[in-house]
Amino acid sequence: MIATTKSKPVEVPCEAELLLPWLVTGRLGTAEARRVRAALARDPDLARDYTAVQEEYNETILLHDALGGPSPRAMHNLFTAIESEPLPARARKGRAARMLAVLSPPLLAFAAAAALIVLLVQAAVFGARVL
Repeated sequence: MIATTKSKPVEVPCEAELLLPWLVTGRLGTAEARRVRAALARDPDLARDYTAVQEEYNETILLHDALGGPSPRAMHNLFTAIESEPLPARARKGRAARMLAVLSPPLLAFAAAAALIVLLVQAAVFGARVL
């Protein structure tokens, strides 16, 4: 489709052409993929564009594979640098967190249950006074 502006005509890609990269990578739904494949069968220019998108995708994959990953030494240096940084103020344990850390999980659960019982008794006592 060609749209015209005041200065010169501008080609606007159709929906099928815009979806070609997603078709190549397999990220289209079944219905959309079927529509785009039907458009490819009808339009030879679109089929050429699809071939170009496939080639570009394959070249990108080959390029990324050729780059390789970081060396184990670089990863070690990164983790060392991260560990050497001080914790942010909000990540430091406060007094309450340090006190709760000494409690074992069963003891902490028991303390929470006891606190809940105390709250329920208080609610019952104060609720009875209001009535």
